[in-house]
Parts: sequence; C-alpha cells; structure tokens
Amino acid sequence: MPTLTYKILAKHLVQGELIAGKPITIRIDQTLTQDATGTMAYLQLEAMGIDKIKTEVSVSYVDHNTLQSGFENADDHRYLQSVANKYGVIYSRCGNGICHQVHLERFAKPGKTLLGSDSHTPTAGGMGSLSIGAGGLDVACAMAGRPFALICPKVVKVELLGKLRHGCSAKDIILKVLEIMSVKGGVGKVIEYAGEGIKSLSVPERSTITNMGAELGATTSIFPSDENTREFLTKQGRSEDYVEMKADDDAIYDETITIDLSTLEPLVACPHSPDNIKTVKELAGLKVNQVLIGSCTNSSFTDLMNVAAILKGHKVHKDVSLAISFGSKQVLRMLAENGALATIIASGARLLEATCGPCIGMGQSPCSDAISLRTFNRNFYGRSGTLSASIYLVSPETAAYSAIKGYLCSSEEADYERCQLPESYLVDDEMLVRPLCDDKEVIYGPNIKPFPINRPLTETIDKKVMIKVPDNITTDHIMPAGAKILPYRSNINKISEFCFSQIDEGFAKRCLNNDGGIIIAGENYGQGSSREHAALAPMHLGIKAVIALSYARIHRQNLINAGLIPFVFESRDDYEKIDLLDELVFEDVLELSLDKETTVYNKSKDYRFKVKHNLTEQEIIIIRNGGLLNTIKKEL
Repeated sequence: MPTLTYKILAKHLVQGELIAGKPITIRIDQTLTQDATGTMAYLQLEAMGIDKIKTEVSVSYVDHNTLQSGFENADDHRYLQSVANKYGVIYSRCGNGICHQVHLERFAKPGKTLLGSDSHTPTAGGMGSLSIGAGGLDVACAMAGRPFALICPKVVKVELLGKLRHGCSAKDIILKVLEIMSVKGGVGKVIEYAGEGIKSLSVPERSTITNMGAELGATTSIFPSDENTREFLTKQGRSEDYVEMKADDDAIYDETITIDLSTLEPLVACPHSPDNIKTVKELAGLKVNQVLIGSCTNSSFTDLMNVAAILKGHKVHKDVSLAISFGSKQVLRMLAENGALATIIASGARLLEATCGPCIGMGQSPCSDAISLRTFNRNFYGRSGTLSASIYLVSPETAAYSAIKGYLCSSEEADYERCQLPESYLVDDEMLVRPLCDDKEVIYGPNIKPFPINRPLTETIDKKVMIKVPDNITTDHIMPAGAKILPYRSNINKISEFCFSQIDEGFAKRCLNNDGGIIIAGENYGQGSSREHAALAPMHLGIKAVIALSYARIHRQNLINAGLIPFVFESRDDYEKIDLLDELVFEDVLELSLDKETTVYNKSKDYRFKVKHNLTEQEIIIIRNGGLLNTIKKEL
C-alpha cells in the first residue's frame, strides 16, 4: 500500500526505517548545482579529496550570476567549468538555460533521486523524480558518494478533479494549494499529486506545480510517471528513460486535499508572501507598472506560446514595461523558428537571456512604489531590488493580458487558444560540456576564497543577542540576492558584510564588535532559498546558535552543516521576553543528547528557560565537530 514517494524512498534507502518523523539516509542518483551556490559546493567537494564524482550524473549550471559588470561572475564561471572537467561533472554553459528547465528537458528521469543546491529542485517532480533541494555542502557530499540524510516525511495527497477552464493554468493550481496549506504547511511533508485531473496536465504544467511547491516548505512534490510523461520524454528524444511510476491504488496518506480544477479562477499572490492569495477579480483594475514573464516556474515552451498567443495583434500598454526571459536555449530557438518570438517582439516586449535574471534580483528592478506582476515563485520583501515596490505573482496568461491592458485583469477574458506540446522538441546539447576528467588545472579567480571552517563546540556559549526577527523570515532577509551582492557568493568574508542588511544595517558590525552572538527568531525561520550562505555568513560573523520557534527544513540543515545549533523555544512567551543585546548563557551545551533540553540563563534579566534542539544522533556529532566538513575530515 505504499505511496509513490515511499516506493522511491524504499528503493534508495541506505539507513533507517520508512516511518514519518524518523531519520533516514538515501542514495542520490543525480545532482545539480547552479553558479550562485555551485562555486562554494565545488570548493567543498575539492576539500573532501575525492578523485571523481560517484553519482550517475551531476550537472553544473550557470544561470544565476550572469550580469557581468565586473570580473567576479566570469571568474566563477571559469572555475566552475574547470572543476567540472576535473571531477566528472557536466557543465551547462551560460545561455543554455535555467537549471531546472534544462534538467527537466535533458536529464530528469522517473523514479530517480535528484539532490540540487537550489530550493526549486523539486521542479523535476513533474517527471516523477524524487527531487529535493539542499545546501551546497549536502550536494557536494552526494557527489562524493555519501548518502543524503533527512527526516522521513509525511505524504500529503492532493487529488485533482476535473479540468482547468479557459484562462486558468497550472500556476493557479499551486497558488490554490498555497492558499490552503500556507508557506509553512508543507514542512516535513511530500506533496503527492493524484486524481483524474492530472491526466489533463502536461509535464511542463506539472513542473510548474512541483517547482512552486518549494514555497510550501515541503521536502518535495511529485506527480506519477504516466502516458503524459512518456509523451514528453519521447518528444525530447528520450523515450528510453520512461518508466511508469505511481502509488498503489490503496496507498495510505497522512493527509488528503481535494481540488476541483473546473472551479478554479485566476489567482494572484499579493505582497510579500506567496501564500497571500486573492482572486484576480478581487484586485481587477489595479494599475500596473511592470510585468515580468519567465523564471524556472513559468518559462517553458508552452507557457511562452500561450503568452505569444495573447500578445498577438496587440501592443504592450504605454505605461507598462514587459520583459520576458526564456527557460532554455531550446525554448528560445523553438519560439524563434516558429514565429512566436517575432510576435512577442512586435508587441513591444523586452527580451532577456535564458536565465533566472530578475527572479533572483539580477536586473529589471521596478521603479519606486511600483506595482509589478511576475510569473515567478517568490515575492519576498526586497527581492526585486526595489524596497518600495509591491510584487504580485500571477500566471503567464494573466501577466500577458494585463500587460496589454495596463492593469491587472483576468486572462479568462483573453481571446487565445491554449498551446499543446509540440510534435517534437528541438534537441541541441552543444552547450553541455562533457567532462574529460583529465589533469587540466582548476582555475581560481581572486574573488574565490576558501570555504570557511568553524571550530568544534566549546563547553559553554555565553553571547549577546545580535538580532531578533519575527515569523517567516526568509533567506533573502538573512542573505540578500541581487546584482550587488551575488558576485560575492564565493567570498564569505565579503558577502557577510551584507548579512541581514535589508532589515538591520548594523547587524554585521554589531557581530564584529561583540565577537559574534545569538540570533532570536519566530516561526518558519529561514524559509525560501537553499542558499547556505544564510548560515555560512552568520557563522563567519561569530554567531554560535539560533533560537527560533520553528525552522524551514533546508535552512535548519544548513545551520547544522555550518556547526550552528538550531535551538527551538518551548513557547512564544520565552521568545517574547528576549530583547536585543540580552546576554544568554547556554549552561549545558556540551551535553547535547537525544530528547534532552538545554538550559539558557538570561544574564541580563536574571532568569532561566529551557530550549529543545530536536537533533538526531548524527546531527549532534556534526555540531560537536563544528560542522559537516569537519566531521567528514575527521572520518577520513
């Protein structure tokens, strides 16, 4: 009676039992990295001293840091290509496309496990792959042949019924799921889609849903592999990769959610959270300044063909800037050859590279106080690069129609025919550089600095509170993205200067003046991106522990990997009592053990309280050693 999730986990299980909430380790078949996280991941891989990667396939993509206003990004790309060649990693050149889109097209396989140093790695779940986002060090460990540790998840069944109406799309489905579950409702869970409604959804549509499932905080999301999967793989010239994968008919789930697709209408996620959902009709008439279409969520061939169909014969409103980025070179070439690109250009749209671009804050920051509609997956405060802007997340169809009208309006009113999959996809893998595994030199630029190493745990922690933050703090709050900061991703010393800079400019200096300290946080701390820099930068600044009401999965693991203890408050009252610069003493920190609480003495206010850590035995060892890399070196 297993679910699809547990079938794949069972085939890859290395240690543990498949009981929800218990620690397990699994074998990883594939990995992916991207250039914003990859440089650090490969520096970590080099530090492990292996000769060649152990996975079936690993791919290094360049898709994030593509604005080259200085030498830093170009140097990183040169390093990535040279290190990939040495260790046996396929290198996807800049311009070949967004990692998740290209991986779906060319590498993802049903039934395989994929670990990626990007939180939207679950995109490949649309193919029936169990695909999980993680920090760069976890991905480096997987490439080195180490099993991946996680907490065995609960499985939520989302049963889809009926078919989408005209003007509605897969984006509206995942926005509805976010409305139901919230940005923290998926923590510790896998979202498994089923029901008659999935038969009407192509693999690209399914991947939109699994991609944005990351915003639920879920371990991953997955669709079964069926005839729609076979069709997509065949049209990509990969029919031999097809394997049927589905849950048993009598599979038992921890929760079930039912959505009738025929009742959905176009939805919008309002500022500044992907679960702040309203119907487009509720906000109809909202004047729009900017529309951006693309990202790993919505830049497939069919997405952009629908956009072209809506734009055909129309012009972008004079008060709107419309820019479009493409998921891959494959998508861009196909649009160019069938004439759809000419239609898009004729409408007045601006064309961007086949990269992440503005979704990661690389260009296209809107004007002051702007209303920006985006087909992206995140609308966190400040992520666009303009702090006063309001970012709304919508489907490509709603975005295109609103760009013509100049205000937010429902794509149900647009006159277009929904695009189906093409007869075949244009396959050209020339921008995938296959490794030779020869003795050519790995090339390091001057901005590339060694991976920072933490020290083993000491007997006591006696530090002041360096910052106190509310619920739902994202990794964008902790370690901002954007064209100004991303070039320093391979330089922790430099990038740490920007830690928490969008909400507390004095944080980094305060840490340096106090020899580090403690972070106090509310619920769902560290949601969003997988960027381990949000743990490495605080560690570099001397942060020793975080006490939060709860954590997002990937960030919690990144804290542990960096040697920072992710303590958990027993109550919100304990959280409320602590203020900035309170001095906290962890009295029995070296006695970390399973199910044992730690006593914290608030020296400034003269009272004690208890905190939990919820660490596994292996995680306690990692913490005592001062991080995962120290642990690996000790084992070797």
